[in-house]
Amino acid sequence: MLLVCWVHWYRSRLLFTSYVQQDYEFDVGHLKRFSFRELQVATGNFSAKNILGQGGYGVVYKGCLPNRTIVAVKRLKDPNYNGEIQFQTEVEMIGLALHRNLLRLYGFCMTPGERLLVYPYMPNGSVADRLRDTCQVKPSLDWNRRMCIARGAARGLLYLHEQCNPKIIHRDVKAANILLDGSFEAVVGDFGLAKLLDRRDSHVTTAVRGTVGHIAPEYLSTGQSSEKTDVFGFGILLLELITGQKALDAGNGQVHKGMILDWVRTLHEEKRLEVLVDRDLKGCFDASDLEKAVELALQCTQSNPNIRPKMSEVLKILEELVGQFGMEESQVGNNLGEARDCSFSRNYSDVHEESSFVIEAMELSGPR
Repeated sequence: MLLVCWVHWYRSRLLFTSYVQQDYEFDVGHLKRFSFRELQVATGNFSAKNILGQGGYGVVYKGCLPNRTIVAVKRLKDPNYNGEIQFQTEVEMIGLALHRNLLRLYGFCMTPGERLLVYPYMPNGSVADRLRDTCQVKPSLDWNRRMCIARGAARGLLYLHEQCNPKIIHRDVKAANILLDGSFEAVVGDFGLAKLLDRRDSHVTTAVRGTVGHIAPEYLSTGQSSEKTDVFGFGILLLELITGQKALDAGNGQVHKGMILDWVRTLHEEKRLEVLVDRDLKGCFDASDLEKAVELALQCTQSNPNIRPKMSEVLKILEELVGQFGMEESQVGNNLGEARDCSFSRNYSDVHEESSFVIEAMELSGPR
């Protein structure tokens, strides 16, 4: 009996060792490896009370690590894992994308049946949370803050498009995927839809990913995406910031409800831009700045992708719009930079196709 028990224990140990070797033997640089048990305890056994959000790729839970660090844990739900290579590619890609306006991956967990990603928790939620806070528990975002958020999101997207090699296309830019850290700085989250692209080609996929109302027309009709796909989504995001309305529920309390883009275009032609401004702004904006912001959003959302501006051009205009307020914010942010805690978000990355990823030195930043 002792011999049989010893053989059973020895075989179990060999199987466990082989699994560990198969699933954990790859270099992920500075990322922390968590055990499944650690994350299970941190999230209260993945309690429904700790759910921050959920989507097609998994559920995100709020968790607390033993050192009191608050994190967000994304538990991927796709049962058809294609082995460690695909997951390794995603982990490496996200882990190498370091920029103050991009959500930073903190760590991961991988077992034979589970894939989990760990991110900082974002204390101020997403832009969508702030714009849709009907209970008015939190102070609303003023005009300058909204333009600073747009500028931060543009900086993050510019980094993905022009300073990553291969470039990354987000493909689901919207208010719910722009997160706000403790200083209300915009952080682009949810790289689940991003693809690594060769600089020479756009990507053609048979499955269109994204959110209705934010999807560029060429992507919806042909499945072809490029940087200009994200520019279109950014234009809709900018309109959401200006109007406080959802992309598919625009009207500002009027009888008319529909696509935000159609609504704004109509008011722009009628020169009645004051009608579309979020009522929470209460006149705390300059009329000329409003006109510039709306015109920029309309340029970004033109049906022909070839005549949409690049994110670098978009950022240049936003820098001018933000003006002196943005300079003061930047100085405050620099003073707080190293003192801020890492924060983690409510939307996170999903599995990518295998590809290499190299980050250029330009505009890299250290851990938040």
